[in-house]
Amino acid sequence: MSDHSELSGGEEELMTPAELISRLEEAWLNEKFSPELLENKSELVECVMEQLTHMEENLQRVRKGDLKASVHRMEIDRIRFVLSSFLRSRLKKIEKFFPHVLEKEKSRADGDPSFLSPEEFAFAKEYLANTEVYLRAVALKHMPPNLQSVDMMKAVPEPCLDSFVFLRVKEKQENILVEPETDEQREYVEDLGGIPESWVNLPSAKT
Repeated sequence: MSDHSELSGGEEELMTPAELISRLEEAWLNEKFSPELLENKSELVECVMEQLTHMEENLQRVRKGDLKASVHRMEIDRIRFVLSSFLRSRLKKIEKFFPHVLEKEKSRADGDPSFLSPEEFAFAKEYLANTEVYLRAVALKHMPPNLQSVDMMKAVPEPCLDSFVFLRVKEKQENILVEPETDEQREYVEDLGGIPESWVNLPSAKT
């Protein structure tokens, strides 16, 4: 395997293949357990795809019947599964919350990280257009004139940011301010971690 670099904020960061896959797995779990669409990782995805291509080329040079070939093939399949699951999780959220995802992407300030890759942005716009065409053809055109329009922002539910999420504390974090869930409760400070890779359960909107 070769070293790979990921461009982030105009800087080049050198990563080993193991670190690259670890980044992918972290992004996958974050996306899987987050109730809303997170910042896109298109550069990370491109690096992983390049690494997979490199691994496939190396596999072609291994002698048939060599045990290493089976091990490498299993690792390639595992990485492909994680990558596919990560991308499917993002597409599922885009389909579920498409008007809110598009509005969030359009309203972000210049310089803020993008939530959608160019391909995801094109997919979301096409999904919105197809949904509007379908609703108009199937239902809206048969309704009274004053009911022949629909506000997608109101018709499609937003991500529930009050849902609980699990998070893993990789390093001890002290004096984390936890906001109250109700007006009757007060803010309080919590220390997270202490035990390596401990797990806690917190409302996603309060972390």
